[in-house]
Amino acid sequence: MNRARLLLLSPHRLPLRGRLTLVTTAVFAVLGCGLLLLNWLSSRQLLETYRDLVVPAAVTTDSATTGNGPPTQGSTAAQAEDTETSEAPGSTDAATVEAAQAFDDFQQSVLGDLLLRSLLMLVVFTALAAVFAWWTGRRSLHRLSQVTAAARRISTGNTLDERLGLTGPHDEVRELGDTFDAMLDRLDHSFTAQRRFTAHASHELRTPLTLQRTALEIPLAQGRVPADLKPAVQRALDANARTERLIAALLTLARGESEAPAPQPADLADAARDAMADLADEARAAGIRIAGTPEPAPVAGDPALLRQIALNLLANAVRHNHRDGMASVATGATDAAAYIEVANTGPVLTPDEIPALFEAFHRGQEHRGNGSGLGLAVVRTITATHRGRVTAVPRTGGGLTVRVELPRRSCEFDG
Repeated sequence: MNRARLLLLSPHRLPLRGRLTLVTTAVFAVLGCGLLLLNWLSSRQLLETYRDLVVPAAVTTDSATTGNGPPTQGSTAAQAEDTETSEAPGSTDAATVEAAQAFDDFQQSVLGDLLLRSLLMLVVFTALAAVFAWWTGRRSLHRLSQVTAAARRISTGNTLDERLGLTGPHDEVRELGDTFDAMLDRLDHSFTAQRRFTAHASHELRTPLTLQRTALEIPLAQGRVPADLKPAVQRALDANARTERLIAALLTLARGESEAPAPQPADLADAARDAMADLADEARAAGIRIAGTPEPAPVAGDPALLRQIALNLLANAVRHNHRDGMASVATGATDAAAYIEVANTGPVLTPDEIPALFEAFHRGQEHRGNGSGLGLAVVRTITATHRGRVTAVPRTGGGLTVRVELPRRSCEFDG
């Protein structure tokens, strides 16, 4: 009831089809009322115009028809006397008043009946106009709803492959759909070229970096580097390792932004255990304690990309922490989704700072210098590719809790 009252008080809250129906019905009702008023006034004017013709005729007719039968010879004198009496001025005035009163009653009856019938017909036709306007608006806006639904699917997905391909008359909606498809084509080509460039550039950079690392590691391992140059060589190796990690993250990001992966049976618990093992030495060196006993969390997706989710979440928790801090890993499943959740101690964050953490190359305040700033960006991209959802909330006392939920799907595939 309150919602209906709100809609009546605020027509702008109605959907477009409702507003079109309301406007069309209002215009029809106003024009109908104007036509009804004009018709009523015209009828009244016509009746008033012919009043002078009707009233004298009624008086004459009333005078001529006085008596019940034709005159006889024996009653000639009486008839003459009656005629003289009927033609008296007082008798004529009374007949005129009576005829005028009868005409007024007739006029009011006709105009009242005309008004009543016209109002009933206006109500019926207004209702029919409202129904027709609603049906026409629904039919006309159906293709616009298709545009909206397609835009929503594309915005929540990770590919730009879908096109509208609207059919029907070449009207404004068709033009909108064609323009939307052309925009998607340009975006698809642009994003594809960007991903291709990132992947190719990262791949081409791997070879010289590997050669540089080998050229530095061999003499260092053989003891052929002077003692005063060893720190510089070690710094070069560290920089080389950071560059390789950056390139690996870029490749993963480009792969995550590409086409949807072929679904395969996987378990987020296995990905979490692998990440805990891979980062155990780094966490120990940083004084970070990793805790957690992952529970089964079966999903369907790309196992390699799912491992990157767990690895990047835990790496972010270790590298954006303080000494003697903690990082916990938990996995599990609900009826609709499987999840992995990583929480860590660290600097105090506000909710306004959370969105920036998922931007590429963003580094937190407690960044230790061995990360690329792509960890959470990669997590977000891979999660979107798998039609999942990632959320992050600050922890009381400092730190962050990041949770990734992926839809549970059947792990049985053909073949």
